[in-house]
Amino acid sequence: MARKQDPTIREFILHNIEAFPDSVASMAAKKFGLSRTGIGRYMSRLIEDGLITAEGKTRSRRYTLKPLVDFLLSLERGVMPPWTEDSVWREHVLPLIKNAPQNVIDICQYGFTEMLNNVIDHSESPDAAISYTQTYAKIILHVGDNGIGIFNKIQRDFRLADPRTALLELSKGKITSDKKRHAGEGIYFTSRMFNKFSILSGHLYYARLRRDDDDWRIESQDKVAETKGTFVTMEINTNANWTMRDIFDQYQGEDIYFRKTHVPIFLGKYPGEQLVSRSQAKRILARFTDFSEVMLDFSGVSEIGQPFADEIFRVFKTDHPDVKLVALGTNKNIDKMIQYVRSDDSTLPLPFSGPKAS
Repeated sequence: MARKQDPTIREFILHNIEAFPDSVASMAAKKFGLSRTGIGRYMSRLIEDGLITAEGKTRSRRYTLKPLVDFLLSLERGVMPPWTEDSVWREHVLPLIKNAPQNVIDICQYGFTEMLNNVIDHSESPDAAISYTQTYAKIILHVGDNGIGIFNKIQRDFRLADPRTALLELSKGKITSDKKRHAGEGIYFTSRMFNKFSILSGHLYYARLRRDDDDWRIESQDKVAETKGTFVTMEINTNANWTMRDIFDQYQGEDIYFRKTHVPIFLGKYPGEQLVSRSQAKRILARFTDFSEVMLDFSGVSEIGQPFADEIFRVFKTDHPDVKLVALGTNKNIDKMIQYVRSDDSTLPLPFSGPKAS
């Protein structure tokens, strides 16, 4: 009979393989005081259990998580009876989920049905494609279509300058071309529920790579080949310990309405330029009055110009004193500029400064 293994050690290995495929065994051996032979038994058992795979010789072995489920489905519009986002979830995706806690299942249902509903109501696509992949440590959901593309759709419907401006508006939340049926909150909340979230459409790639610090990444034009339609990826760890309600509570007031938003300021600038002008500030300020609190995240921004800062932190704040501005991720240069433009009016409350940029 095989010797019983410590589940804590197994969990450590399985949840660290992706980040450390070449060194996870030695890391586990050091952390738990195991010999090479002892850790070898754990790795061999995980291979036998079908949870991981290994390549290479002993001293250069590389481990990867083995997919437990790998499912792909194409969905055509216009078929009878028609499919809906909830029927696809209930009939095709939910039965595939293996041993995930209820909070993770709930988040997957919310994100998947929101993104598939966007295909139905907004994409103008004749079909859709979904996929579900699960390893021991994570779940990955994909929802794609061949329609107009999410950034092109927002640009067209709101008569914006370009798809990048559409992306800036999308990042704020509360934007929808069909207010009777949508609140424009699905992508905003979904992107914050998952460990990783990304949208690929046209020449734009928009990704939230770390759930815990609002670390956004954007690539465009020369780095991204044009993608027809929209392709959304959602990834969550199977040991995630937060719930949908935890995320809602971060951005909803006591009256449960969506009152707060988080805006990555770097989305307001184009490649090769700095944030210096009032017109740039006005583009970022659009629809701020829809919220009672706006978190302005300056991560990735090294400098701002006086006109840019003045438009946001003096002019807008004077005109809209009920909108709370929270400055996050600032550095000394940005702090000095904010203080400078506000120095002529001591009646203005200073914005709260959160964590500084590195």
